[in-house]
Amino acid sequence: MTARVCVALGVTLLALCVVAAGAGQLHVSPAEVLGSVLHRIGVDAGPLPRAAQGENVLWLVRFPRIALAVVVGASLGCAGAVMQGVFRNPLAEPGVVGVSAGSALGAALVLVSGASALGAWTLPAGGFAGGVVASLAVYFLARSGGRTEVVTLVLTGVAVNAFAGAGIGLMTFAADGPRLRAIATFNLGSLAGATWPAVAAVLPVAVAGVAVSLRCARRLDLLALGEGAAGHLGVRVQRLTFALVVAVSLLTAAATAFTGIVVFVGLVVPHVVRLAAGPAHRVVVPASALGGAVVLVAADLVARTAVAGQELPLGVLTSLVGGPFFLWLLRRARAESGGWA
Repeated sequence: MTARVCVALGVTLLALCVVAAGAGQLHVSPAEVLGSVLHRIGVDAGPLPRAAQGENVLWLVRFPRIALAVVVGASLGCAGAVMQGVFRNPLAEPGVVGVSAGSALGAALVLVSGASALGAWTLPAGGFAGGVVASLAVYFLARSGGRTEVVTLVLTGVAVNAFAGAGIGLMTFAADGPRLRAIATFNLGSLAGATWPAVAAVLPVAVAGVAVSLRCARRLDLLALGEGAAGHLGVRVQRLTFALVVAVSLLTAAATAFTGIVVFVGLVVPHVVRLAAGPAHRVVVPASALGGAVVLVAADLVARTAVAGQELPLGVLTSLVGGPFFLWLLRRARAESGGWA
């Protein structure tokens, strides 16, 4: 089952990447996209883009954007699957532990303060640091007597999210025109600033986070039985929870740092995968990563091509589609089983 689901999602992702690379104001056919890729790896097969700037558009604009969409989408999908496993609730998503709001607050602080110590990397660094600090604050504030309970994590996450939201509001109030627009852009999400260095920065974190999640997949299955039962079966529940919270915070903070807040990917994708392939996390985790990549590449394709000369905010688009779709899933699950499966 794992192989079939992942192969199907992988083929879909590759096909979608080819289509997305060719779509835009300068059209490049799928054959030309493939020909350009083969040419870059030393295989002269297939036509090259006929347009004068076709190669530059592909390799300097579209391919970095698609690659970042794949990495970010995979990170958010995987993080969502892990969060739902840790909280044993399909309503959980990475923002529960405050990482998204923390990233937005960190980015807003950088923009309002005018900090530039790291040059062009200052904003992503602020977003990444804010997300990691917020999520770790949630974990340690929720910890008591050497234990961190799921309910306490949720409630602490609500409090930290509220605090970060208030901070973002204050930064928005204090910002001037250009900085205010930059804060709004970060909160709405966008892949417009994608570059190869950005992809190179996010990729190692994404690979490490997904690897940790895959390694913990079987223990997540045992955790679904309850903390007590999992402990009796040899799972170190507190150690597992901490490792997965760290993995989720790194995955989400790294993704959010370069694209801003993109909602619903980490919530809807794992739930759809679970409905289609069952609850086993050895399937759900890798399939959610691939599914998240598919969703984000498709969403970005629509965002930059739906309106000529305009780019729709990526986070708004995923909300517009994800919200109604999630409501449909909710009604479907309740109709079939009287509640969440």
